Amino acid sequence: MSDGQDRQDGGAPLEIEVEGLRKTFGRREVLKGLSFGVPRGGFLSIFGPNGAGKTTTLRVLATLLTASAGTVKVAGHDVREDPMPVRRAIGLISHNAMLYPDLTAQENLRFYADMYGLTDADERISDLLERLELSARRYDVVRTYSKGMRQRLAIARAVLHRPRVLLLDEPHSGLDPRAVDILDGLLAEIRDEHTFVMVTHNIAKGLEWGTKLMIIEGGRIAYEHAAGVDHDAFSAVYREHVHDGSVL
Repeated sequence: MSDGQDRQDGGAPLEIEVEGLRKTFGRREVLKGLSFGVPRGGFLSIFGPNGAGKTTTLRVLATLLTASAGTVKVAGHDVREDPMPVRRAIGLISHNAMLYPDLTAQENLRFYADMYGLTDADERISDLLERLELSARRYDVVRTYSKGMRQRLAIARAVLHRPRVLLLDEPHSGLDPRAVDILDGLLAEIRDEHTFVMVTHNIAKGLEWGTKLMIIEGGRIAYEHAAGVDHDAFSAVYREHVHDGSVL
């Protein structure tokens, strides 16, 4: 991005900068030159049909995929040239919980706490397990957990090291109503502590949390808008670009 574009929203510095992002798998170009920024403390909600490139974008931000072309910076670091500081700066909640099923919840979080070198690991683990209503099962192995409980533990893992950036891939998908309430409650508590990028099909949740809205279609940005869009108006725009999913 140009020097004139490196600040947004009243002067907030960009925590995420994407310029000309392309990703090709074989002969198939999945991302076709995406450019966008997310200011520090912002919340970007990304919508789009299946196969549009939403999760691919998130995986590039998370250093799990390497861009074929373009520049991507997270927390001031280039994801290709300097990935380790990026990995320390992010937390990822995805369909892969990244948990060890034969370890307990306590052991899983302790492993990640040690990996990140947390000095207050015991206090931090206890606090998150309490907030996510998992304290009573902290010594049970994760393979005995329900899907909703595993998702909650994955959330604890993702925020454990207090990352600057949280990347959320369909975080509400498959959760029961109580788990949704718990997740939303935690997001409300930590909203001011992080910059967020959330991929979702859930219009209501995306509008509720997003300070910036984006629709990706066919590997390109088809729509961008700041928060404050009426649900019905955004749903109408969404229907123009998404033909294979429901509008919630």
